[in-house]
Amino acid sequence: MPEPIKLYFLASGPNPWKVAIILEELGIEYTPMLEDMISVKEEKYQRLNPNGRCPTIEDPNTGIVLWESDIIDQYDTEHKISFESFPEKYHTKQFLYYQCTGQGPYFGQAAWFTLYHHEDLPSARDRYRGELRRIIKVLDGIMSDKEYLVGGKCSYADLSFITWSNIVPGILEASEAEIKQENPHFAAWMERLLAREAVQKVLRDKAILAPPEKRYKLDHRVDETEEKAVAEKQNSRCQQSCISACATRVN
Repeated sequence: MPEPIKLYFLASGPNPWKVAIILEELGIEYTPMLEDMISVKEEKYQRLNPNGRCPTIEDPNTGIVLWESDIIDQYDTEHKISFESFPEKYHTKQFLYYQCTGQGPYFGQAAWFTLYHHEDLPSARDRYRGELRRIIKVLDGIMSDKEYLVGGKCSYADLSFITWSNIVPGILEASEAEIKQENPHFAAWMERLLAREAVQKVLRDKAILAPPEKRYKLDHRVDETEEKAVAEKQNSRCQQSCISACATRVN
């Protein structure tokens, strides 16, 4: 009987949970291995992943170690969520690469300059928020006449977009209703994906293993006082950004 794959993850990062969704969809057993911002820089972890990031998977059945989420997303030997046929095989890869070169980096920078950067830089924040909106609009157009990206079925390409898309309201300080109104096809696509059993299970697991109020602490090994101070700083930054955005609309 195959041994469970080890999935190394950080509490707050979207990419490890993206991999968890793929493994759940494939019915592959895995053991979550919680790391933090300190442990991923230590020699023990970097022997597995020299880049010092998460996720990493370690498969004891084959001996393979993989540490880029979008190559792990293709770990589908039975083509349950991928294609062997032409051109679907290449279109699926195309959208996966769009996720890893477009959505991931731009959404990540938008989140950084909105929530985490030590000073308020409106030009950087607005640039990456603008790119976030542009990418959503591109996806909204692509999904205007289909249910899934390729071949009429849910693939690893579709699933790869979920975890970053899930944090969009917090980055834009916009309601889900506003985003849905502006991008109805994108929103409907996300609703279909979020309703999948494997996705729901991973979201439940995340809520248990990494509850929102503890994610910073789990990632950074801080005490309750420091964690509270960081949360207050992030909330203040969000409020300032929202006030600035409202003032811009009024002017």
